Amino acid sequence: MSIWARARGWRRRTRVAKVDSYTRWLLYVLVCAYPLLNGVSALFRSESLPARVMDALCVVQVLLGVRVLQRSFDHYLWKKAAPWWPLAGQVALLLGTMGALVATVRAGGTPSPTEYGLLLMHGWLATSGPFSLLVRFRRYAAVSGGCAVLMAGATGALGATWGAMAVMAASVFALFMWVALCVRTSGWMLSVMWELEEAKKAQAQLAVAEERLRFGRDLHDVLGRNLAVIALKSELAVQLAQRGSPAALEQMTEVQRLAQDSQREVREVVRGYREADLRTELVGARGVLSAAGIDCRFDDAPGRELPPPVQSALAWVVREATTNVLRHADAGRCAVRMRIVDEVAVLVMENDGVRVEAPEAGTGSGSGLAGLRERLAALGGTITAERPGTKMFRVTAEVPLIDGEPPQDGVATGEGAPGEGTSAEGAPSEGAPGAGGPGEGAAGGGAPGVGAPEVSALGVSAPEVGASPGPAGSVPEEGGRAASGGSGGSGSRGGSGGRPAVGAGSWLGGEA
Repeated sequence: MSIWARARGWRRRTRVAKVDSYTRWLLYVLVCAYPLLNGVSALFRSESLPARVMDALCVVQVLLGVRVLQRSFDHYLWKKAAPWWPLAGQVALLLGTMGALVATVRAGGTPSPTEYGLLLMHGWLATSGPFSLLVRFRRYAAVSGGCAVLMAGATGALGATWGAMAVMAASVFALFMWVALCVRTSGWMLSVMWELEEAKKAQAQLAVAEERLRFGRDLHDVLGRNLAVIALKSELAVQLAQRGSPAALEQMTEVQRLAQDSQREVREVVRGYREADLRTELVGARGVLSAAGIDCRFDDAPGRELPPPVQSALAWVVREATTNVLRHADAGRCAVRMRIVDEVAVLVMENDGVRVEAPEAGTGSGSGLAGLRERLAALGGTITAERPGTKMFRVTAEVPLIDGEPPQDGVATGEGAPGEGTSAEGAPSEGAPGAGGPGEGAAGGGAPGVGAPEVSALGVSAPEVGASPGPAGSVPEEGGRAASGGSGGSGSRGGSGGRPAVGAGSWLGGEA
């Protein structure tokens, strides 16, 4: 696998998976970094045979310890098989390293206390670290105390004083606790994070199941009574028809009426089930994106009440765009703004962090975007998706507020042709000012890009800071200036009399 393939695989990982890998590899490096560097430097210095044996055993131990530590984490997090036999090999290698150190001292060598102390500490980390993940902490503490007593006894057998023995016991026990602090605490933290991740998935599944149950109850309430009546009346009609009674026709007429009523009520249930509220979707999108660590800027004060069909259509745009941000991008910032321009509600949502392997805008055939096009086309609206920059993505939805013919080719009605910097479809061309909101010093959609207001109730006019009302057919810029919509220049959506764009440049201030 190439380096670029591994990099793309890393980008596709969830945040929890990235933290898991980072924590593990940090411990792996902590275990083997110093012994490996010391082993390489030992090749270029003269040492006794026991010292070289000790260096070699320590290198082998820490390399094996990385694999044992990895399997121990898998056991602690996912309840996989515990690596007891490899851990026993770790203990044997540690004892061999300590024996080589004693042989080095008896051979007349003068090892550096700091150097060989660090080697033993990393060897101890490679052994007791996995052990701390395989047993309960009480048992680990008991084993730590036993090892401390044994080491103190061994020191006393070599003629050490009681004070030296006490220092040795305290040092060994402190070393065990330090290992538990580094390894077991990291495992506990990862366990909590993975449990939260699973809880989020379960919560989403439960929400879907609850919605299905609610929909099923609604259908049962609507159809249950009507179907029972239809069954009774049809049975009665059969009996009357067998007797040759003309009342059978009346009963079948009643059955037909009940069937039509049931069909109408089912349609009403489905329509209510599929409708969405724009304000609810905006508040929900802000909460979900903020919880994912994405910096959100919402400016959704159109200045007037939107018709319910328009609100429902734009709510579905917000829902689908939010889902795409979470699934298909590693976004750090996301901006949403809405304006009413020439009796057309314009909703723009843009984000950064577009992945390299993501398809170009307009080339996908996903059911989400196709469904949104159908919803908006029913109201005479349009939706466009574009990538104004390398890692930027922008979705623009336009829905007229008045009844009339849908805009042809996605261009707002106007006498002039598309102005400079726009395409015939009404979407900004490459390098042209976009519809995502004002960039630095660019004309905005009635509000400056920086310091956009929080999510507000729809239909309530929220005056912008530093913006003053402009003349009809103009869009206020930052500082209260007005940009005429009929110039047909950069940022205009049409020629003379055309509808101006919501903003110029990228509201996120990114690459456009």
